[in-house]
Formats: sequence, C-alpha cells, structure tokens
Amino acid sequence: MLPVYIGLVHHPIYNKNDEVITTAITNFDIHDIARTARTYDIKRYFIIHPLESQAALAQEVLTYWQDGFGGTYNPDRREAFSIIELTNTIDSAVEKITEIEGQVPFIITTDARRYSNTVSYQQLRQVIETENKPCLLLFGTGWGIQKEVMEKFDYILEPIYGPGDYNHLPVRAAVAIILDRLLGEKWWSLKQE
Repeated sequence: MLPVYIGLVHHPIYNKNDEVITTAITNFDIHDIARTARTYDIKRYFIIHPLESQAALAQEVLTYWQDGFGGTYNPDRREAFSIIELTNTIDSAVEKITEIEGQVPFIITTDARRYSNTVSYQQLRQVIETENKPCLLLFGTGWGIQKEVMEKFDYILEPIYGPGDYNHLPVRAAVAIILDRLLGEKWWSLKQE
C-alpha cells in the first residue's frame, strides 16, 4: 500500500456566498482529525493555513499536547499529535511529501459536488492498494476548496451521501468516513462465524 498523507485546507476556501476566504483553525479539527489520522496510519496530517497568527495559535495547542502537561497527562493524544505538521500552502505540503518520499504524490480532494475527474471510493482504494506512489488527500473547510484549485488535482472523490437530501457534513466526520472507506477493514469480505 502506498503512503497516505492528509491535509486540512483553510485557503483558498469558499464561504456560503461563494466568496474566496481563509477559514480559522479550530481546536476540534486539530484534535479529532489527528486521532482519526493516527488510527488509520496516516504518515502526516498537514494543517494548511497561510496566516502566521493562526499557525501560532495552532502551535500553542500542539506544544501543550506534545511537550507540555497535556502530553504527560494523555500520552495517546501526544501520539496522535506526533503526525501533525503546520504548513502555509498546499504546494509546501506537496514539497515536503516529495522530499520524504522521493516522488510527487497523487493529489486527491473531496467535495460535496461532482466534477469531471470525480472517482469512486472503490476506484481510489484500488489506486492506494496497487500504485507505488504517495497520496495526499486534501479536505476543505468552510464550503469547500476554490474550484480553480480543485481542477488541478489528480482526483476528486465522489460526495458522501446520506439517505436524505441534506448534505453538509462537518469536516471531522467526513475525514473519518473517507479514511475508513479508503483504508479501513474490508468488512464486506470477512467471513461470518
């Protein structure tokens, strides 16, 4: 299986009025996505934000749980945080992966809308299991990553659909569902006892 990295993108992001903005880093996203990423053996969780002030706030949280009392009090949280890296652009995350792996990763993102390069979970799971190239899976905040940026990526995963017509999952839930679909146990092929 190829190495999988994830990134949480805060710019360029749409707001509910389709304006391009920069979203704020949230404490819940740091904690919950790190724990999910570590559970699914993600190599690195990039928090991608261009503003130094937001990166400084996130670094305070990371320091507390990695080197401060939080890490001593909760070693499981310290372990989850060990895979987090702050970076300011998608390109800088790609450069870091290329440096680590010796090759440029596939770039995949998610969206609640469909695009011409939308792929199924089954298709992408097959790529992850058979290709010999790292993968960067990006998750947008707000109302999604700017369309012009998304069109540059190798693949866009199909939307997650529930049984109703409401479709606005929190990013933390989407990360968990998607990582399980792509990397989780193949429960459908397990023998029943």
